[in-house]
Amino acid sequence: MSPSRFCDRQPGCMDLTGKVALVTGSSRGIGRAIAIKLAQAGADVTINYLRNKAKAEETAAAIENEGAQSLIVRANVAEEKEVAEIFAAIGERFGKLDILVSNAASGILKSALELNLRYWRWTMDINAGCLLPLAKGATELMEGRGGSIIAVSSLGAVRAIPDYAAVGASKAALESLIRHLAVELAPRNIRVNAVSAGLVETDAIKHFPKSQEMIAETHRRTPAGRLTEPDDVAHVVLYLCSDLSQMIMGQTLVVDGGYSIVG
Repeated sequence: MSPSRFCDRQPGCMDLTGKVALVTGSSRGIGRAIAIKLAQAGADVTINYLRNKAKAEETAAAIENEGAQSLIVRANVAEEKEVAEIFAAIGERFGKLDILVSNAASGILKSALELNLRYWRWTMDINAGCLLPLAKGATELMEGRGGSIIAVSSLGAVRAIPDYAAVGASKAALESLIRHLAVELAPRNIRVNAVSAGLVETDAIKHFPKSQEMIAETHRRTPAGRLTEPDDVAHVVLYLCSDLSQMIMGQTLVVDGGYSIVG
């Protein structure tokens, strides 16, 4: 059954036909999975990347294979001027925006006492601070119609993870900012939420010290019996973009197969 036929018979649905989305950091990993999932639901998707143009082009091809339109924009989301350029490109191509997924992330993996303020500020800017200009630009393109803003967080926002002090703090700040934006933007019919992913085996995990031990331990302790996959996160993002989630605002939904509830 097509999404449109399903929606004809339901009070709400996950059909995004006619919607326009921006997914930052969407050339690979979780961002790529989200971009493709939104395209499968009917949305046209803007792909943002910083370094790997070839991977961004692969994501664009996958989106177009789903019958959706794609737009590729290179930009560093930690730079306000470059964020403004993303929205200018979206405005010129599509004239509107309905969905923003703030997924691009980076950060310094060091213990707290090894950090300096330069490392700290970079991590905060790229993981939490960037949501401010992103939300501002998205709101302008959503004006009068509403939309959905979703940020991708991690369990490090609420748990102490080795060498994750700066990134964890930045994710905690991100989740707090989500709550404040949700209150401010609700009158404009813009829903703001976050998705907190458990350990996902992507290229980013390779940068962690003892990554293979971390993967094995997480697998052992996860009640679901497997690691979280990019598509698991993408499914929840799709739900939060859909009409089915209209009364979910300012929340962080955890997608981790039960890992965080077993201590």
